[in-house]
Amino acid sequence: MLRLKRIAAKYAPNKDLAQRLWNEDVRELKILATMLYPPHEFSTDTAELWVREIPYQEIREQWCMNLLQKLDTAGVLVERWISDADESVRATGYWLYARLCLAASPLSENIPGGALLEAACGDLENESIVLRQAALNVLRFYGRVSGDRAAEVMHKIGSFQHSLRPAGREIFDALRFEFEG
Repeated sequence: MLRLKRIAAKYAPNKDLAQRLWNEDVRELKILATMLYPPHEFSTDTAELWVREIPYQEIREQWCMNLLQKLDTAGVLVERWISDADESVRATGYWLYARLCLAASPLSENIPGGALLEAACGDLENESIVLRQAALNVLRFYGRVSGDRAAEVMHKIGSFQHSLRPAGREIFDALRFEFEG
């Protein structure tokens, strides 16, 4: 990653170059595209196209960190993507929310908690480990904001405490440890 950052530092942000890099089916070029696309020129329409073209989790994480969290429309994208039928799109919405929280962005506070919790809790039982982990991260970040939010998360996942599935109990224990120490 350090090498890609050094390469990106040699170039001025450029929309056309970034788009050409993204269009290549090469991991490193896609990540470089997320570093070189000027945030003020990245449209919601382009985000809607790119979100359906993410081949790997690493690219999702880099895109959220390098570009999406810098957009004024990031909160709107989270709201839209967490309710999408496509699991990959939902995972991206969750990762973007996590990035907004890590960046202490005020945009994270404008995302309706009810919809976020409902979507994330629903995906905790999904077969996709990527989606489950992304949903778990959302609940962690949401609950870290306040004691009330932590209690809200624990109430929503209360049934996991006695789950017949070991993964369900692990989720409950992880969040209880997160919030109650």
